[in-house]
Amino acid sequence: MTTPEGAGLTGDDKLPIKMLNDRILVRMESAEGERRSSGGILIPATAQMSKRLTWAEVVAVGPNVRAMEPGDQVLFNPEDRYEVEVRGDDYIILRERDIHAVAASRLAEGSTGLYL
Repeated sequence: MTTPEGAGLTGDDKLPIKMLNDRILVRMESAEGERRSSGGILIPATAQMSKRLTWAEVVAVGPNVRAMEPGDQVLFNPEDRYEVEVRGDDYIILRERDIHAVAASRLAEGSTGLYL
């Protein structure tokens, strides 16, 4: 089990973090707000799209997580999440069942599915 870079220790006690059960700790690649379309158009944060899924990087996984590893990219609904701050960095805690897809180079070996 790995811990987030710089986030494995919390508070003054510097206690290590271990994810439990089927929990996954992820980090969003970009802050929510403005984003750019593939054509380069700036989309403001106030222009919200309903039911839009988002990608994040897996930082740590619990012992019962079977389908993903730290470093994988996962697709999830940003409305179904718990946010946590660890040493000034923001992370999201998800359950394995809340993940819709996994993207990782290790999946190319003998697996079928979509290529993203």
